[in-house]
Amino acid sequence: MNLDFSVVKNQKNLLAFSAGVDSTALFFLLLKQNIPFDIAIVDYNLRIQSKDEISYAKELASKYNKSIFIKDITLENNSNFEKTARDIRYKFFEETILENSYENLITAHQLNDKLEWFMMQLSKGAGLVELIGFNEFEQKENYKIYKPLLNITKDELEMYLKEYNHKYFVDESNFDEKYKRNYFRHNFSNKFLEEFNSGVKKSFEYLQNDLNSLSIQNNPIKKIEDLEIFLNQKDDNLNIRTIDLSLKKRGILLSNAQRNEILKQKEITISHKINISILEDYIWIAPNCNEIMDKKSKESYRTNKIPKNIRAYIFWKNIDLKELIL
Repeated sequence: MNLDFSVVKNQKNLLAFSAGVDSTALFFLLLKQNIPFDIAIVDYNLRIQSKDEISYAKELASKYNKSIFIKDITLENNSNFEKTARDIRYKFFEETILENSYENLITAHQLNDKLEWFMMQLSKGAGLVELIGFNEFEQKENYKIYKPLLNITKDELEMYLKEYNHKYFVDESNFDEKYKRNYFRHNFSNKFLEEFNSGVKKSFEYLQNDLNSLSIQNNPIKKIEDLEIFLNQKDDNLNIRTIDLSLKKRGILLSNAQRNEILKQKEITISHKINISILEDYIWIAPNCNEIMDKKSKESYRTNKIPKNIRAYIFWKNIDLKELIL
């Protein structure tokens, strides 16, 4: 299995590890090419087997001289388990990255995961950006997420592990179809890939090229602290894409209802965390802030046409209005 990891060769990397097929295969593939990395794993204490998985992760870390970070948490297996578990997992990864100055989080998402995502988004009603939302690189505020296996199927990874006699675990909860992802996996994506593997790979490649050709301008024209200012592209679809990507970097995934509400209200607070203001020429995005402003500052912000829901953040951060001249 020939993969090129050279883009992270000389960087500090953290591998999201679970001891399952995907992450175990990626562990040994990275090791084979002498890519520097450490590992992070979460134990939700829902399965007896999870203790064996943690022990195996420690064994690998010790044998191959890797640092290991473990999150041990007792989590109720509830109806919102998938989202709750994901939020906890990525918060742990992000905290570990920031505390230890890692540059990249490497995840073992593969082609089956990408097709599952596509089908799940298709079932909810989604545009091109959401349908192919699994990209090799995803830029976050202080690091990148790198997914190098998106063109490899789970079956190919399992064959690799068996060929080299590498130990791995199978999480039985992955077969429980009460979880939406498992439902799509076992009823649609796995069966589809078994028959149309080559065509799916080509289609995703063509779709990504088409998306790249759209040349959507997503870079802010001003970025000060956590304040971003973008050009209003005079197109609701392009504007919501820009907002979507900005919030995604901040750890917030917008629902379709939220996207519609943003375009409808123009000035809104999302998840009690981020304020958005869509003006005639610009889009302002900043953290929600309840700082009390003095009258002089209020008047200054008003005369300089700073959006109402952005003013408190600018006051709190003491941002010079000269820096906001557009």
